[in-house]
Amino acid sequence: MFQMGLVIVVGVGVFLVSFLVRGIALGLDIVDKPSPRKIHKQPVSLLGGVAIYLGFLLGVVLYRQTFREVFVIFTGATLILIVGLIDDIRGLSAQFRFIVQTIASLIVIGGGVRISFFPPGFLGNFLEILITLIWLVGVTNAFNYLDGLDGLACGSAIINSFYFSLILYINAQPQLGLICLILLFACLGFLPHNFRKEKIFLGDAGSTFLGFMLASIALAGNWAEDNIIKIAIPILILGVPIFDMVFTTIIRIKEGKVKTIIEWLRYGGKDHFHHYLFYLGLSPLWAVFFIWTITFALGLNAVMLRNDRAWEGILTLAQASVIFAI
Repeated sequence: MFQMGLVIVVGVGVFLVSFLVRGIALGLDIVDKPSPRKIHKQPVSLLGGVAIYLGFLLGVVLYRQTFREVFVIFTGATLILIVGLIDDIRGLSAQFRFIVQTIASLIVIGGGVRISFFPPGFLGNFLEILITLIWLVGVTNAFNYLDGLDGLACGSAIINSFYFSLILYINAQPQLGLICLILLFACLGFLPHNFRKEKIFLGDAGSTFLGFMLASIALAGNWAEDNIIKIAIPILILGVPIFDMVFTTIIRIKEGKVKTIIEWLRYGGKDHFHHYLFYLGLSPLWAVFFIWTITFALGLNAVMLRNDRAWEGILTLAQASVIFAI
């Protein structure tokens, strides 16, 4: 009962605080202005990510049973949010954002939250740290790219958090499972504000905070006994932003639009998954529902994959890749 009351308080708190945050954003002119690569036609308040962060912080404080992994994850995520907030207000270079994202990732890695499946030794440790770093920075930015339609990133984070928490509770990891539920209800409290006429956006602060949190939770959880399945489950749950990032990156490199990591971080265009749904004739709302549905279906696959063997995990990932490619 305490846990249910806790997450409800978080959701209601974020819903109410979002009104205040929107007013502050308008008063300080912290808004997302229209541009050729954006869909909205009027300036929209930013700082929605601050409301989610404050709600999540409230939940963690009230829980009072956080452990080392959650502390280092939240520390790194706080750094990500602060830099995203500054970027929303005054703009920051892609180089600086990349450096801070790397530092935040190293904080998480230094706290013991990382991929672990290579043999012990210098080379094994180096590869694990490198892959973990790529995963954290990659998923963080993938969620930022996904935040291109009202409710898309926030709704996807709700579905992602639901599946992570479900598997964590099934696998007897209730503490981390509750952290996922706190994040879920924080997003749930904000989501209606993404669709109101007087709307508010997550901003880079919110989208990168959510991406970093989910990427870190994916590393902290014990998803299965088999190493391949252990990797496949988070990839499936976060499949949509990962596919979008990989697909757009390949296209941009092929067309010569980006050549370095910094150019990759800086480049913005209408070549993301949701943009292609527009080209097929879907409205923004239907595009969001379509992507939510795919996210939900991939999560179901992840849950069913939990007790499967390695080759079944590989086949499931291959199947998902083929569907996305089509």
